[in-house]
Amino acid sequence: MTAPKILDTPYAPPRIFGPEYRTASLGILLSVTLVAFEGMSVGVVMPAVSDDLNALDLYGMSFSAFLIAGLFANVIAGLWSDRKGHALPFLLGMGLFVVGMALAGAAVNKELFIASRAIQGLGGGAAIVAIYVMIARVYVPEARPKIFAALSAAWVLPAMVGPAIAGVVADTVGWRWVFYGIVPLVIPALIMLLPALRTPDHGEQAAGDAGQAKGERSRPVAMTLAAAGTAAGAGVLLIGVDRLHNALVSGLVATVAGLVLLGLGLPRLLPRGALRFGRGLPTTIMMRGMFSAAFFGVNSFIPLVLTKVQNFGPSAAGIALTTGALGWSTGSYLQSKRDIAPEKLMRAGAGAVTVGVLCTLLAALPGVSGWIAVPAWIIAGFGMGIGVTTVSVTMLKQSPQAEQGANSAALQVMDTLGSALAIGLGGALINVIGHSSAQISTGFMMIAGIMGAVALAAAVLAVRTRA
Repeated sequence: MTAPKILDTPYAPPRIFGPEYRTASLGILLSVTLVAFEGMSVGVVMPAVSDDLNALDLYGMSFSAFLIAGLFANVIAGLWSDRKGHALPFLLGMGLFVVGMALAGAAVNKELFIASRAIQGLGGGAAIVAIYVMIARVYVPEARPKIFAALSAAWVLPAMVGPAIAGVVADTVGWRWVFYGIVPLVIPALIMLLPALRTPDHGEQAAGDAGQAKGERSRPVAMTLAAAGTAAGAGVLLIGVDRLHNALVSGLVATVAGLVLLGLGLPRLLPRGALRFGRGLPTTIMMRGMFSAAFFGVNSFIPLVLTKVQNFGPSAAGIALTTGALGWSTGSYLQSKRDIAPEKLMRAGAGAVTVGVLCTLLAALPGVSGWIAVPAWIIAGFGMGIGVTTVSVTMLKQSPQAEQGANSAALQVMDTLGSALAIGLGGALINVIGHSSAQISTGFMMIAGIMGAVALAAAVLAVRTRA
């Protein structure tokens, strides 16, 4: 007797915009888009902010304050989310982000503006980490690749249109409305995410059972102290370097103190051997910091040189940053379609960043059109799309399952620290050289030369990411 045929029920893969996930997906994407828009737009309005608040001497610190505060919040929110769930760090993060945006728009002096940027960094850093944990808790494993793909688009879109929109807003109603305009958009994002904040875990572990990792990087007190020391060390170091040109003794003291704090805190946040570029995972983690330093260390000063040296308006200056996002998205897409050894992709990406950064240097030369920054930044963005995506994928492949969270945090730390130190040191260099048009031109060329060397070093070291 033949066994009866069993008809399989047709499998319907989960849809992130289907009834089950629609509101959560829209809320997550809107939240990430708002944080990304702020990060991509502030560079365009900073020349106007500097003029209005007499804050050109703190140009670099306005970026570094956001990044350094975010570095600390990344670690704390990750630890908190693993043990207590993602709802509270997300709500506190978005609340701080809104407060920081409102304070930035209302700032009457440069000190309040820098403080507001730090508050934004705390909020944005906590919210982004909580969103990643939220995805693990809310979405079944089959749906996670789709929401992460959508999340990438939520970063790319603000990078493409954010600078141009911010430039138009600054030209028409003033730079303050770039910050004010984001505040009311947070409300619909929170409303859409309320169900997701109460959703039980769909992942392999509940929030309270996630403590599987071993070692120092799984200890809350040690990680909190290390994150605080690293963030404080980076801030003190940047303050010290900035003071060297007018207060040598106090500048040297602060510089040394910052280096000591970094030396004590940073190694505890990274895999063993990272700071000496050990083969495999340690160098992979360090590559993220080098990519971020080389790209964002120049990216933040492109609007300054275009407005102060080439006499561009904020809208025109924003176009150069937008083209970088176009190159980035193209490079990221092509990277996913090629089966090439990761170290070769990283080398190619770092090489493209090197070429783009050094070509951008031409925008500061007399007699050269500032529009040279557009093709140059497409090339640099293309290299970032190839390199940064490859670094992230390689890190996960090289990480044992119990250490994927700690290594993801380490990757984010290096990303933030690389950007913060490069931007802060660039701002200090501008202060040392001077703020006239010719001096800004000289300072920018030196910044581009230094960051080009960093990208070139990344191309050379890429081979060490192979285990």
